[in-house]
Amino acid sequence: MTDKNTKLWDGRFTEATDAFVESFTASIEFDHVLALYDIEGSIAHATMLQSVGIITNNELGAMVEGLNGIAEDIKQGTMEWSISLEDVHMNIESTLTDRIGEVGKKLHTGRSRNDQVATDIRLYLRDAIDNILHKIRDLQHGILDLATNETETIMPGLTHLQIAQPISFAHHLMAWFEMVDRDIERMQDCRKRVNTMPLGSAALAGTTYPIDRTMTAKLLGFDQIAGNSLDAVSDRDFAIEFCAASSILLMHLSRWAEEMILWTSPQFGFISLPDRFCTGSSIMPQKKNPDVPELVRGKTGRVFGSLISLLTLMKGQPLAYNKDNQEDKEPLFDTVNTVLDCLTAFSDMIPAIEPQREQMRLATLKGFATATDLADYLVKKGLPFRDAHDVVGRLVAVGLEQDLDLSELSLEQFTSMSSLIEEDVFDVLTLEGSLSARNHHGGTAPAQVKLAIEQARSRLG
Repeated sequence: MTDKNTKLWDGRFTEATDAFVESFTASIEFDHVLALYDIEGSIAHATMLQSVGIITNNELGAMVEGLNGIAEDIKQGTMEWSISLEDVHMNIESTLTDRIGEVGKKLHTGRSRNDQVATDIRLYLRDAIDNILHKIRDLQHGILDLATNETETIMPGLTHLQIAQPISFAHHLMAWFEMVDRDIERMQDCRKRVNTMPLGSAALAGTTYPIDRTMTAKLLGFDQIAGNSLDAVSDRDFAIEFCAASSILLMHLSRWAEEMILWTSPQFGFISLPDRFCTGSSIMPQKKNPDVPELVRGKTGRVFGSLISLLTLMKGQPLAYNKDNQEDKEPLFDTVNTVLDCLTAFSDMIPAIEPQREQMRLATLKGFATATDLADYLVKKGLPFRDAHDVVGRLVAVGLEQDLDLSELSLEQFTSMSSLIEEDVFDVLTLEGSLSARNHHGGTAPAQVKLAIEQARSRLG
């Protein structure tokens, strides 16, 4: 059995590694996450070695059997990891040699830990992106389910957090849908560059063995092979790009979270969240705190931090691989876990939102939300828009002075500001009329929002 304290690279060294240095430089405490991907890559590599005559069929069989046995131990949680063996790659190779003997030492022929780890990370991230895409689609289905029943629900559309114009709650929800739809596109585009195979680049210059990289890429499901061995082992653009796409995704979720936090407050009262998504106070018995959206808002900073960490990690590195790159994994793993957790939370929470429809409507009536409709009414009567804007502004001032909404002013008050205003103005000033008037692609008219929901469902399948 191989001594676990023996390094697989210590042939040229004359003294043992300092205990602190051994612990400081080891990555097994976090890179064991890559273990099953490392085994997948090793089996593909060994299969390729056999196909080009570097190892025998019997040797391949022993390697595959041994690696599958290690994979099973990892799944069962019985794999013993050793810090003295530094990382996941050397732990697996050492364990394989313990189990199948000298044949295990042939596995590393024609590769380096440099191209091995780059391959493992890409395999890991490819799966992670697929899982994230699945979670985003779950979230989108939840948005559509909620929006379907709210196309007639009127709420105030805000700019500067001030009441601007009436919209439907469904229209607002579909804005959320569009935001994460772009996130899907970004993740899909990122995945194309993730799915490039570095294996075969060895340490930095390639290998002298007659390897078949096309075969290995096919076995591992890669779309293309890295074109330059130097770049292949040192490139982490794909991880940075993923963290950038994740940062935008979490920024979107954080904006939703902020809205939900505001909307659940008594000052707004637009929605209610089921108790299972909230917590109470240890001192104030009346409190119902929106902890889930607050945590998503907070966790967004972690993902932003991971992006900055990776950018900073790479900015000063000369080609090719450097030990700095050991620091790429923890921020990447944390980003994946955080994104998946936040998407899971939102996928469960969004369909459970309970709209407070009457409160939304009352809020819309408080802010002169139909002022733009009145200006448009005057323009259609022949008044230049800037003049119409001035007339409506003066009418709003009257409403503020008398604590009346525009719809509550008298016809005499309207005509005192403009003779173009007639009895039909009151049809324009209804909230329902305001919504229905915006009956174009992308508008808030119920018919348009219903169509947008149908089209979105069709795209999702």
